[in-house]
Amino acid sequence: MLASLLAMGLMSFGVQAEAATTKHRTKHVQHAQAKHGKTSARKTRTEAAEAGSASFGQAYGLHRTTDPLALKSSVALVLDQDTNEVLFSKNSQAVLPIASLTKLMTTLVVVEAHQPLDDVLTVTEDDVDTEKNSSSRLAVGTRLTREEMLHLALMASENRAAHALGRYYPGGLPAFVQAMNKKAQELGMTSTRYVEPTGLSSNNQSSAPDLAMLVKTAYNYPLLREFSTSQEYQVAVGSRQVQFHNTNGLVRNHSWDIGLQKTGYIAEAGRCLVMQARMAGRKLIMVFLDSAGKYSRLADAERVRHWIESEGNRKQASLSSRVAS
Repeated sequence: MLASLLAMGLMSFGVQAEAATTKHRTKHVQHAQAKHGKTSARKTRTEAAEAGSASFGQAYGLHRTTDPLALKSSVALVLDQDTNEVLFSKNSQAVLPIASLTKLMTTLVVVEAHQPLDDVLTVTEDDVDTEKNSSSRLAVGTRLTREEMLHLALMASENRAAHALGRYYPGGLPAFVQAMNKKAQELGMTSTRYVEPTGLSSNNQSSAPDLAMLVKTAYNYPLLREFSTSQEYQVAVGSRQVQFHNTNGLVRNHSWDIGLQKTGYIAEAGRCLVMQARMAGRKLIMVFLDSAGKYSRLADAERVRHWIESEGNRKQASLSSRVAS
C-alpha cells in the first residue's frame, strides 16, 4: 500500500492518509466542542480520566486511525513551508490540547512586544504550578533576565519561566493571554484558544494547520530559531550554575537540519512536537499531536524524514534515467 501511495506523489499521499473514518471522528470532535464549549472540555477531561488517564485523542478514538507510515501520533501534518503544499495529513482538523507547544506563542508575543531582553524578572509564588503540581529547577526568588527566561521556556520548556514572561507583560497575565489569543486571530488560527502561557492547562487547544501557521510565523524571528534549537544552556540560580538541556533529542542528531522546534506533554495532550526542518532540498513544517509513548513523536518524525528522503531519491533517479535515455 505504501509503495502505491508513494508513486501517486506527495499530494495524493496526504489525501489518501485522510480516511473516511478520520473525517467522521474529526467532525465529531469539532461538533462536540462547538456545541458544548467549556462544558465539553470538562466532560472530556472526565471521560479521559475514566478511560485510565487517556488523552483527549485517545478518548475520541483518534489513535485507531491507520496511516501508511504507521505513525504513533493520532494527528500529523507535514507541509512545504514555501508553497504550503500538504505532503501528509492525518486527522489534521482535530482540535486537541497542545501542552507546551503553547510556549511557542508565549515567546512570540514577548518578542513582538519588544520588551527589553536585559530586564531582570523574578520567579514568585505566582509562577508555581498549581494545575499539575509539576516541579521546576527555578526556585522561587530566582532572578533571570527576560532573555534567559525566553531561552529556558523554548529550549527546556521551563514552566515558571514561561509564566513569569506572561506576568511581566504590560497589564499582567490577563493582558498577556488576551494578546496570545489576539495574535492567533491575526494569524488565522481559527481553531486555537489560550487560557494561560505554559500549556499546563488542557484548555489550551489548537489544530495542526493552526500550529503549522504558528511555526511558520515564529521561524521569521532568529532569536526564536536560536533558542528553540540550542542543545543546552546554563544560568545562575542563586549561587549555583544550573545546566538545562533541550527537550527535543533530535537537535543533537546530525542527520537533522532543524530550524525551529518545540515539544509538549501533559496527560490530556499526549506527546506533541512541532518542527521546521530542511530535508530533500525542501523546508518542511511538521506537526505531531497526541503521540503515545515517550519517544514515539521523535520516531514519527524519523519515519516522515525517511519517507521524504526516499521519495526525493526516487524522483531524482527517475529524472536521471530520463536524461540518460
